Amino acid sequence: MSTKAQRQQLIVTLISQQAVTNQPALVELLLSHGISATQATVSRDLEDLGAVKVRVPGGDTVYAIPEFAPARLAPQEQLRRVMGEWVADVQHSGPMVVVRTPPGCAHVVASALDRSGMSGLIGTVAGDDTIFCIASEEVGGADMANRLRDLAGITMDTKARKVS
Repeated sequence: MSTKAQRQQLIVTLISQQAVTNQPALVELLLSHGISATQATVSRDLEDLGAVKVRVPGGDTVYAIPEFAPARLAPQEQLRRVMGEWVADVQHSGPMVVVRTPPGCAHVVASALDRSGMSGLIGTVAGDDTIFCIASEEVGGADMANRLRDLAGITMDTKARKVS
């Protein structure tokens, strides 16, 4: 028998490691890890955890938990994956950098950026599909925008194709 905290920690782990598209799938994943839970219980757990559905490339929606471990630094490969999947455009003006994502995805990318420990990134503010980032004076917006484009795999040619 597992406690609520153990079950919720496993939910966080499962959602962070794979695409979970619906509650019945999450119930099955929990069961495969030896934890029996009803869909109603899973629904309450997702609500408690602040889980949200985000659209991923291809149009599916999956569960995500914004800032599931804010004190833990996000590994570089996780940041590169999140940026590569959900960043469509990066622009800058002075120390300000604006990152565009598909609708509903900005908070996930901003959380990964905040947890990345990236030098020169002072902080982020996320809306629905836009992230406002501030670069330090030492780094500047142009350099920060280039770093973020690199992490997202956006080249100027790629950007031109995505915009048009």
